[in-house]
Order: sequence, then structure tokens, then C-alpha cells
Amino acid sequence: MSRRYCPLARTLLLLGSVTILGVITMSPAMSQTTQFPGGFLERDDAAPRSRWTNSQVQSIIPAERTKFTYPTPYNTEAFRLTIPNDCGNRDCVQYVGYSYWRNINNHVNSHQMLIFVTLKNWLGGQGPTLFSFDKTTEQITKVGPLFSSGSPFASQTGEGWYFSGTKPTVLYLMDGPKLVRYDVVAKTFQPVFDVSTQFGQNRKIWQPHSSDDDLVHSATLQDTSTGAYLGCVVYLESTHQFRWYPRLGTFDECQVDKSGRWTVSLEDIGVSNDLANRIFDNVTGQETVLSGPYSTLGHMDMGFGYMVGADNYNALPNATILWNLEPSINLGPVVHYNPNWTINHANQPTHTNARRGVAAADQFACGSCADRSSTQNEIVCFRLNGSNTRLVVAPVMTDLNASGGGDDYGKTPKGNLDVTGKYFLWTSNVGSNRLDAFLVKVPNEVLYGAQPLAPAKPAKPSPPRGKPR
Repeated sequence: MSRRYCPLARTLLLLGSVTILGVITMSPAMSQTTQFPGGFLERDDAAPRSRWTNSQVQSIIPAERTKFTYPTPYNTEAFRLTIPNDCGNRDCVQYVGYSYWRNINNHVNSHQMLIFVTLKNWLGGQGPTLFSFDKTTEQITKVGPLFSSGSPFASQTGEGWYFSGTKPTVLYLMDGPKLVRYDVVAKTFQPVFDVSTQFGQNRKIWQPHSSDDDLVHSATLQDTSTGAYLGCVVYLESTHQFRWYPRLGTFDECQVDKSGRWTVSLEDIGVSNDLANRIFDNVTGQETVLSGPYSTLGHMDMGFGYMVGADNYNALPNATILWNLEPSINLGPVVHYNPNWTINHANQPTHTNARRGVAAADQFACGSCADRSSTQNEIVCFRLNGSNTRLVVAPVMTDLNASGGGDDYGKTPKGNLDVTGKYFLWTSNVGSNRLDAFLVKVPNEVLYGAQPLAPAKPAKPSPPRGKPR
């Protein structure tokens, strides 16, 4: 994945009971309708709040792995996951991989949530590490490293790894040319596909994604000798077949939607200061190109037959827009924007909470970002119906001028939602010399007036944009 930052202007910059391990206990599903405290609604163009000082931020952060409550106006409940002792007081916490890769498992049928965060073993940590969160007692447990110290995976950052949308203990990760499933409890591997069988021995994969039913997978195909991105490979697990979408220009990345029907790639095909979106129908192979610069998506995430992301050429400041892919490819509404061009709340959108069978307009996404403005960067959520009202959840707490987290990309939050949309995980340096991982409860009922989500409604067709190829 290229290191795309949060823009501060219109320029696109090139995201029954079983005991497990003696700690984690699985049990029947808890209610997913629990209403969490705090949060407030405001219009997208509402005046921003002043940024907290680093001392104000640090005054509310507990020293231990425990819960804390953000002060007014947020009043939301959050949890510190990592502490200095995890790293021997060094800056070993790896940033959350990106907003579209789940660090939280599917915990719908359990009172336990599993979270993975990498604690760099070359900086005092134990490598990719499993944490558990008990939704009943709200206790956080550091379960331990996912791999033995001798495993080659123990020294990896975990970027590009993600939990399955359905299988509670399965983590997807890359092994050279292979995509594999790793069971974080049984600690066993299962191969999904190997690109070397069809594309040659000098190939590997990067930036993988999987449909929520675990049957369709996409990845960037990379030359092992030069590192060049060659295009997008899609694997259809039910038929054991590959689809191959070679690059047209300078390839950035590709992503399969959560239904497995659609794959979208981001490529530089010569449009000044922008990336094109190439949309592929994985059933028919038909391609549609959105060439830009207007209404193409940079940072984005995908739902079931639609995509949501940043449109840096929109007239509204740092706008996030929707594209429908079904029943036709058509441009949807602006779903979020900022009051001005100097602050960015949601340029790294996460929609890892997408629900099958529910229209995009009846769903929501969240976003996070960090900048050097004098206003507060916040975790916000917004409906995908163009109502242009956001739920303000919590401050990001990151200071890009503090040393924790390394470069600006490492410091930006890139947070992601769990499958229920009730929890948001991100990393922040809280104005200090190290990065830490935090979890916040998302009071998403506020977006819907404490009412359940409306049932799915058929999308309204409109003329397609772009030119079919």
C-alpha cells in the first residue's frame, strides 16, 4: 500500500463455553444492541473544536490497561490496550495497518473480543501479539505473542493482516506468494492460494483483501526481484480459479468488496495529481474506468456492492463520497465533509462494519485522521445517505510533532471498526515519545435516533459514470 496521507488541501498525496489459551472464554452471543454512552451529533459544517494540549491529553490516559472516560463534550468510554511495559518503555507499538484491515475478530457469538497489535520485537516487544477484551467485565488481557520467537512471522509488522469477517479465530496473512489463514487459537496454518502456481516463481502478493464470506480474495501481484506492482489478482475459492487484471499505468492497490462480486483498483493512468478507479465485475470480467480527477476515490473502503472514500477534487472540503456498483455503477451522495480545508476528520474511512442485505443509505462508516492544524482531530462516524450529519466519538489524541510513532504516516491513526460497528481501534502517540493502541466504544445508535437500522431498500438506478472497457 502506498503511503497516502491525510490531505490538508485539494491535492491528492501519493489504508456453551470453551476455554482458549486458558484466558479466552467463548459463550453465547451478547446483545449487539447495547447502547453505549456519550457521543454527540453535529452538522458536517459545524465549527471545529480547539485542539487539546498534550498535557491535557495525557491527564486522562490511565497508566494501566484499563477503561477511561473522555471528558465533555465526548463522554465516551475508551480503553488503553498497550502500556510501556509491553515494550520495555520503548516505542515498539506498530501502527494499526489501515482502516480497511480488521484488527478485531468477529466476536458476535462471544462475550470475548480478540484484537491483534504488533509489538515490534526489535524494539522490545514480542512481535504480533494477541489481546482479549471481555465485553461483560471490560477486562483487557494480553494473551501473548501469536508466534514463537523462532517463527519468521514473529519479526513482521503485521501490516496487511486482517481478521476474517466470519471465522472468529482466523487471521489472514501473507507468506510470499501465498495467502494463508492462521488460527490464532489453534496456531495452525491453512493455505488459501499460491500465485506461483499460475504466475511464476518470481511473484509474491501484497495488500490482500477478502470478501466477508471468505470465498473471494484479492491481492496486488508483485515482482519479487524488482518489487514492481504488476496488477491485481483475484482468487475465486469456490472454483479454485484466478482472475487477472494487469495494470494499465502505475499501480497502487486493489480491493475486493465484501460481497466478492466487485474488485476496484487504484492506478495512475496519466490524470494529473489523481488516481483512476478501475472497477471489475468478478463474475463477467467487465471493466469500468473512472478516470478522474473528479469523483474518483483515493482512500476508500468497500461495502456490499458499493464503495466509500475521499474525493479530493470535490467542491466541499475533504469530501467523502459514495459510489454504488449495483444495480448499476452510479455516483452517490457526499456522505461527509469538513468545515474547511485545513482540518480533516475522516480522510481514512473504515467500513469494516458493512452489513449484507442492508442498503448503503441505511449504513454508516467512520473515519480518522491527523494533521497539524490548531483544531481537534476526532474519530467521527456518518451515515451513507447524504444527511451530512456526523457522530463525534472521541479525539484522536495524536501530535504529529511528537516523536512517538516515527514518521507522519506511522503517527496517523488509520483506525478500523469491528464487524458490529460498536468498537473502533486505533493507535495514537498521545503527544509522547511512543505509540499506543486504544479502543473506544462507538455509540452508533445516536446516528439513528436510538432506532434500529431500517431494512434494506432497492437502490435507485442512475446512468453509469466512466467508460466500460
